[in-house]
Amino acid sequence: MSEIIKETLNKLKEGSISVEEAYRTLAPYDHLGYATLDIQRERRKGFPEIIFGDGKSKEHLLGIFERLMRFHKKVVATRVNQEKASYLIASLKERYPTEHFEYRSDCNMFYWISHDYVEIKKTGYVAVVSAGTSDFSVAEEAAVTAELLGCEVKRIYDVGVAGIHRLLDKIEIIERSRVVIVVAGMEGALASVVGGLVSKPVIAVPTSVGYGANFRGLSALLTMLNSCASGVSVVNIDNGFGAGYYAATVMAVIEQAVAEAKVLGREEK
Repeated sequence: MSEIIKETLNKLKEGSISVEEAYRTLAPYDHLGYATLDIQRERRKGFPEIIFGDGKSKEHLLGIFERLMRFHKKVVATRVNQEKASYLIASLKERYPTEHFEYRSDCNMFYWISHDYVEIKKTGYVAVVSAGTSDFSVAEEAAVTAELLGCEVKRIYDVGVAGIHRLLDKIEIIERSRVVIVVAGMEGALASVVGGLVSKPVIAVPTSVGYGANFRGLSALLTMLNSCASGVSVVNIDNGFGAGYYAATVMAVIEQAVAEAKVLGREEK
């Protein structure tokens, strides 16, 4: 961070950047009154702050989204319903007519990517595996999150244990991935089955899909937490975003390790 500060101050002194640009680079946070934005999170963690849309008013959501656009070239909001999305699109298109704003109603995600943003995809891919079509929205939240964080994603949907031959037909695709996300409701057994078949880390996502004894996802959550398969981690009920983010973090660590190994190999030669 100290090197960034020195470089920014030198550029400001030379006049190659404006005071506003220097502020965007160095400010630790940005305060809106109703929200305090962590604008240095991308430098600290590798990914910028992502907005949780549920529970926020449409006016607050717009204010946060628009302000983050000043500091980043990609802004993402999760759990945005149709009413809020329509309001965001109408308001933002009026102010930024040349920009494109995307709403995914199948997973309630709203995002913007600047025209000049250059995506550097991570090597390899994340496999998102879902038990049933009823789990689709949570699986898509995980898949879209991982994609927006720079990962290639391969979707293997509707391969639950009730017809396990469907899963076995796709097991090679799943094994070739670097990280596996498994999304399942009902009893949530799919995560243990996949965890017992592949050598990759498995991120299990219980969903609230199921009949009364499913307890809105609690039974799937407990099954996944009690998995007898090694290498299975679990996020909260319906938390597709958390799984996608975690998968992207693992992918980033792998990417960094591979890059460091290449540098070390060149130095040893």
